[in-house]
Amino acid sequence: MADIIHDRRPPVTKTGALGWIRANLLFPWYNALLTIVASWAIYSAVKPFIKWAIVNATITLDPTVAKEYSGAAWGFIRDMWPVFMVGIYPEEHRWRPAVALLIVLSLIMLTLVRKFRGTNWLYTLWGLSPIAVFLIIHGGLFTGLEVVDTHYWGGLMLTLILASVAMLFAFPISVLLALGRTSDMPVIKSFCVAYIELVRGVPLITILFMASVVLPLFLPTDVELDKVLRAMVGITMFFSAYLAENIRGGLQGLGKGQYEAADAIGMGYWQKTILIVLPQALRIVIPPMVNNFIGILKDTSLVGIVGLVDLLQIAFATTSNPKWFGRLEEAYVFVALWYWILCYTLSRYSQHLEKKYASK
Repeated sequence: MADIIHDRRPPVTKTGALGWIRANLLFPWYNALLTIVASWAIYSAVKPFIKWAIVNATITLDPTVAKEYSGAAWGFIRDMWPVFMVGIYPEEHRWRPAVALLIVLSLIMLTLVRKFRGTNWLYTLWGLSPIAVFLIIHGGLFTGLEVVDTHYWGGLMLTLILASVAMLFAFPISVLLALGRTSDMPVIKSFCVAYIELVRGVPLITILFMASVVLPLFLPTDVELDKVLRAMVGITMFFSAYLAENIRGGLQGLGKGQYEAADAIGMGYWQKTILIVLPQALRIVIPPMVNNFIGILKDTSLVGIVGLVDLLQIAFATTSNPKWFGRLEEAYVFVALWYWILCYTLSRYSQHLEKKYASK
């Protein structure tokens, strides 16, 4: 009887984590040297931070006791948590941003349930959610809630509102701009090209100044635009131009066969564009689009120059509190952590979308 030959697993040192480390970090000799030098540099940088942030830190809410520690006073973050979240939003109404956040989180949880995805009622809820969130936070109209002017909005809440509104409106505007730039109609094409090149040729700070200072000069004296609204308009205008170039790249990446096939079965322009062209073009440009969305989120920190108090400005303002004067390091570490969490979440969702549509 012939001997049965069983498959053997490959050596551990050549596959898996150990194999990757050996191949990329330890071989050849100069890789090993670079690994040692880089490890030493990382250790030298991280060790003092760990001592400050963890070993010698305290979470006491008493600033007098916190001064006795050489490390971070995380009690400052605990004490100022509501201010970091909603700015100077009236304390008696702080339950309203919490309810708005609960609505958004509930919709996210429903979206994660597979059997609810793609349902019309879920799309309807998502479409109505921005209106509901605004009415809850701002109040007035038919809600019966006291109006809280946008002057009191701030912190992480304002950062998320600015970023969400900019993403929501910049995307459809950018689609129209991209289609217009690739159009055969000279007037529309010229307008879209001029808009995109003009906006992309100036920094966001200039756009924000124009929206905040110059725009009111062209309006009647009795018309006053809200500061938050001006910032929303400026950020949306700016990033719609950048997103339009991303989408135009996706449109140019499609083969002529897609257009010819749609024409062959008698599709009109808009039917062809919505059902055939745009889905494929958007799938191609998911990574650069999400990269721009991350840019929107981070660039909301620039609204401080037009008088808005976003998360970054709140971090600076809270350190002027006599009770916790000078706690800049703790504030900036906390803000950086929030930005990292939000940007990393967007990045991971981008990777999920790429894998989801890779085989389609």
